[in-house]
Amino acid sequence: MKIGPYLLANRLFVAPMAGVTDRPFRQLCKSLGAGYAVSEMIASNAILWNSGKTQRRANHQGEFNPIAVQIAGSDPTLMASAAKLNRDNGAQIIDINMGCPAKKVCNVAAGSALLRDESLVQKILESVVHAVGSNSNAIPVTLKIRTGWDRDHKNAISIAKLAEQVGIAMITVHGRTRADLYSGEAEYETIQAVKSSVRIPVVANGDITTPEKAEFVLKATGADAIMIGRAAQGRPWIFREIDHFLKTNCKSPIPEVGEIQKIMNAHLLDHYDFYGEYVGLRTARKHIGWYCKGLRGSHAFRQKMNTADDCKSQLQMVNDFFDEMKSHSDRLLFLEAA
Repeated sequence: MKIGPYLLANRLFVAPMAGVTDRPFRQLCKSLGAGYAVSEMIASNAILWNSGKTQRRANHQGEFNPIAVQIAGSDPTLMASAAKLNRDNGAQIIDINMGCPAKKVCNVAAGSALLRDESLVQKILESVVHAVGSNSNAIPVTLKIRTGWDRDHKNAISIAKLAEQVGIAMITVHGRTRADLYSGEAEYETIQAVKSSVRIPVVANGDITTPEKAEFVLKATGADAIMIGRAAQGRPWIFREIDHFLKTNCKSPIPEVGEIQKIMNAHLLDHYDFYGEYVGLRTARKHIGWYCKGLRGSHAFRQKMNTADDCKSQLQMVNDFFDEMKSHSDRLLFLEAA
């Protein structure tokens, strides 16, 4: 699997998720079997470029190549400027967000809201490709979309054809409309139709939660790769599991408690270092909650963990909880209803 000149380790991608796929999480997923990861969405609004949040999202220090940055906005000129800025800051691939269904994004006519205006889509794509993808310093430009605005207005095929015509290197399709948000089941038949309509690589996204489902989606859609988002939250080793299953047709062993603890410790230490004490303590809570979801006693643990007032105490609470788990079992076989 290649994106422009970049040969990827495999066809398992980490989906860009705001507040989740920061540099520590992307690095972790790549170390556990993901072949490619896209940054959190960076707004094209120049006013926000110097904010702490945007600076962190644009931080790729030490990250495995290729470095892919997702940008969002509705103004072609601003999107082109954002693409050039991120290229100059080390981005090797620019991804355009036309798939985010969040209200705060769609309310400013960005994300999946753009699917309602194909003429504007064309202007944005042409502007970004011209800015960074069609000169001596060219880098690939990719696109992420949904199947349409709502079930009565699906235009993924026409958007994909347009993207191919203007020079987009790859397109990712989340198998839902904007109106669906994350409800219902992903419509893989639309992704398959998109794949049949264009020659550029197509990536399937939506509801890929197990190795078996990954294999099914690849076969059903004919996609060149799959992108995994929510299923990797608290379970970054899902990429390793899927990669093993696709290669051997056998499931890998259930992770042992000690291994999960080791992975989480490394993740949290990197997370604290990346964000600092104040922000790191608070933003780590969601990751800890995802790692512990479903484990015996996890609800009470999360309540206690949220009272920690510094990173050292928080990490100690996490290790105390997992040490208790190890005293009962070597494997995660004691799941309870989340």
